[in-house]
Amino acid sequence: MGLRGVATFSVLLAIAQVAGAVPAKPTTSSSANRPATTHSTAQASSHTTKSASSPAAARSTAHPAAKIADPQDATAHGAEGEDSSPASQPPRVTIVDPPVTPLPWTLHDRILWGAYLVLAIVGYIGVMLAISLLRKIDRQTGYAEMAADAAAASAQAALLNAQAVIHAERPWILITVEPSRSSENSFTIVATNRGRTPGTMIATEEATSIVIDEKNLPSTPEYKNEKPAPAVAPIILLPGEFMTLKQFCRDDVKGLCDSEERFKRIETWEEKVFLYGKVIYRDLIAPPDDQVHETNWCCWYIHGRQNSGMVIAGPLEYHLHT
Repeated sequence: MGLRGVATFSVLLAIAQVAGAVPAKPTTSSSANRPATTHSTAQASSHTTKSASSPAAARSTAHPAAKIADPQDATAHGAEGEDSSPASQPPRVTIVDPPVTPLPWTLHDRILWGAYLVLAIVGYIGVMLAISLLRKIDRQTGYAEMAADAAAASAQAALLNAQAVIHAERPWILITVEPSRSSENSFTIVATNRGRTPGTMIATEEATSIVIDEKNLPSTPEYKNEKPAPAVAPIILLPGEFMTLKQFCRDDVKGLCDSEERFKRIETWEEKVFLYGKVIYRDLIAPPDDQVHETNWCCWYIHGRQNSGMVIAGPLEYHLHT
């Protein structure tokens, strides 16, 4: 049931109480009217006495409310026969009650009825005002909820914007391969800070694998040590600075081969040498729970009969960045 239905029910209930409180007008004759009735009955009895001279008529007037004839007259009437004239029959008397006079509507009753009516109207107005106030409160509550939702969305957008700014300003360590300037057929794996803020190098890890193709590498990088080796001294890379992770040359290939036949297979590219590893560094401006990042790298050392080379290669799992 809605608020309007409750208000209508309250008004109808108040009107019903007002109607019940007004004194009902009597519909029967009171004791004040009884003398008039007695007087009317006396007049009717006198008239009956004057018009009826027989003893049967006198007995009939003794009971005005009943229409009874004398038994002797009835016997005589039966003896005379059915062809008696109507004039010889005794008269019949009918008593009619006088009309009921309603009680007058006094000034007190009028004032009481008016007071009840005013009370009902005031109650109805109060109920309608209460309904209007509840509707306004409901609308204000809806507006407050909308404002709260908008504020929450704005705060979430501001948080995402701040996170985007932090990610844009954080250090990004990228891995590149450069030829060595000191020796021929030698290459250097370099880590460079391409971000906008300093980064602290925490630990590094590296490993080598000789397989037929990069598809034969493990699905995830495997290292000999379970934990990366920590750096001897913390190295802070400013934006644009770099550090050397590993150097690899032609002579290092023979150290990886356990036989001369395997070294020849590497020269003929029947097998390939892959070098992979990871760098763990720390962001100096991020919150404590989100300041450690990791960069994975993987390279293929191309060994020829006379010249060698090194390029970035390997599956995507070997080049993840966090």
